[in-house]
Amino acid sequence: MRSKSIHGASTTEIKTALEDAMADGFVPTLAIIFISVVQDRAAIRELFQSNEIDILGATSCGEFSTGNQTKGQIAILLLAIPKESFTILIEPIYDKTIEAGAKSLAEKVLKLYSNPSIILCSTGMDRNGAFFNGDELVTHLEQQLGPEKLFFGGLAGDDWTLKGTFVFTQKKETDRGMVALVLNADEIEIKGMAITGWKPMGIVRTVTKSKGNLLYEIDNKPAVEMYLKYLGREDLEDKGGYDLIKELSFEYPFIVERNNNETILKSPMKIDLDENALFIDIEMPVGTRFWFTKPPEFEIVEETLEKANLIKNTPNEQADALLVFSCAGRPPVLGPLVTEENEGLAQLWQTPMAGFFTYGEIGRSLNGKQNFHSGACCWVTLTEK
Repeated sequence: MRSKSIHGASTTEIKTALEDAMADGFVPTLAIIFISVVQDRAAIRELFQSNEIDILGATSCGEFSTGNQTKGQIAILLLAIPKESFTILIEPIYDKTIEAGAKSLAEKVLKLYSNPSIILCSTGMDRNGAFFNGDELVTHLEQQLGPEKLFFGGLAGDDWTLKGTFVFTQKKETDRGMVALVLNADEIEIKGMAITGWKPMGIVRTVTKSKGNLLYEIDNKPAVEMYLKYLGREDLEDKGGYDLIKELSFEYPFIVERNNNETILKSPMKIDLDENALFIDIEMPVGTRFWFTKPPEFEIVEETLEKANLIKNTPNEQADALLVFSCAGRPPVLGPLVTEENEGLAQLWQTPMAGFFTYGEIGRSLNGKQNFHSGACCWVTLTEK
């Protein structure tokens, strides 16, 4: 399988980059597109449709390709995959639950190939301001597909405007739903890993009161007061005007235990003054055990590359293309290190790469099970057998 990555700041630049990429006889059949909400998606879709190139697309919170990291632009991975080896599906869920949407998508996937794997992008929030429950999506999709099926991806972003995200194909798009690149795993193999890098601090804590995304009590004490004390902001007077996302939440998330002896990150997004509760990006039911976290260290990026190298260093391991789904909270926390992380993965695999900063990541930790993540870097390789 041949692949190339291209990028641009406009439809015109993408058109030129696509023509340049095809000048040597390269004929892509698939484009994986990560695009800012300020760009003209309709024009981009028309461009690729006119070239008979299928699309899996998602809006971004910053996008990157080999040697480039931007915000407000477009990054694309072009792949020459046999048409019979993949199918693009889109599943809007305006009139049904996420569970019903996941079931519908899974039924279609299982009819396509006897051994499918999936690159999956869902919306992050719709134009009405409703967040998409990625944890629920992953849970129900795994139940329908079976625990052995692989799927990796991320939730679309909108440059942190929080006004609406989109996923799309050649002919359709939705602000509430998901789009899937379904691969025949007997012909196209995917491998990947989700990793966070944060370390626990102090003793294990337990959620003692919560409802939905609202966290009221930790160890029978008010969650807001405990979190602010842990952050050294217990003297904060204007809790309502304090922007957790901008100030602290992605820098100091929670490390949460899972039933399968794994851990994932969950991040407080804001303080709900009316409820005197923390609004968490992923629900934390009563009984959830977790740790506060140490401040992020430079070793976070080193750990990402070291664990990726564990797979890369297996005999005869290679890849034809690389996708990276990285949390939108990583750039403000890691700064230029996040570029080193993305570029380090591309250099490790020595293959074209594209990715975007997401509102949530979908994947497996090393030797782990399927999970929805916050704060993670999730990478996945594609290789033709």
